[in-house]
Amino acid sequence: MPADAYPYFEAPFAALAHRGGFSPGVPPELENTLQAFVAAHTLGFRYLETDVHATQDGQLIAFHDDRLDRVTDATGLIADLPYAEVSRARIGGSEPIPTLGELLEALPEARFNIDIKHPGAVDPLVTALRVHDAADRVCVGSFTTRSITAFRRATGGRVATAASPVEVAAYAVPGVRRCWPLAAAAFQMPMQVPGTALPLLTPGLIAAAHARGARVHVWMINDRATMERLLDLGVDGIVSDDLVTLKDVAISRGLWEDN
Repeated sequence: MPADAYPYFEAPFAALAHRGGFSPGVPPELENTLQAFVAAHTLGFRYLETDVHATQDGQLIAFHDDRLDRVTDATGLIADLPYAEVSRARIGGSEPIPTLGELLEALPEARFNIDIKHPGAVDPLVTALRVHDAADRVCVGSFTTRSITAFRRATGGRVATAASPVEVAAYAVPGVRRCWPLAAAAFQMPMQVPGTALPLLTPGLIAAAHARGARVHVWMINDRATMERLLDLGVDGIVSDDLVTLKDVAISRGLWEDN
């Protein structure tokens, strides 16, 4: 279905707080904490971005890395650890790792963009959205085609999804995108092919996505000049760590809708 058919896309422009983002009182080391998400929402952001993993015993947590090592005081691969152990880890040495359910309950008016980081998180995510009646509040994507395909199959198109890297790559080629079927309601993508200087986001891709009824959200944008340039191109959303700058740019363009 086109993006307009999903309540998630009710706002014409999405200013997305990446992993909760950095805002006054929330330093970078507290990424993906309930504190960060609440602060972003308090700042007026209705769209929040996070990632999900499943623990060894199937608990769905909102966390980016597949390991605890980088941002917590614990170590280990999340998929190999029981939730009882993961729940004792502290992000930045002070904040617990939230479950997705905790975020959905704590911020009932927020919209969440969710990236499935591991195939084992697909079924727990489907269950969490049903238990918390949150299907209309999320857009789900994944860098793994198998994961997003499985999620779409399990939810029968009732939940908005973002294009996989394969779908994005197809739409980057004019001769291919004309005949490529689109299963996504949004393109959530970088400006360039990751790890290269090759452009991925082009006026042609944006126009083709809009012609199919899809939105275009771009990540990871943390400087004002690039945000302004993307808005001039006609993108529908920007994902950023720098919440103050993104909000200011959106306000200056008349695109800000406070939550």
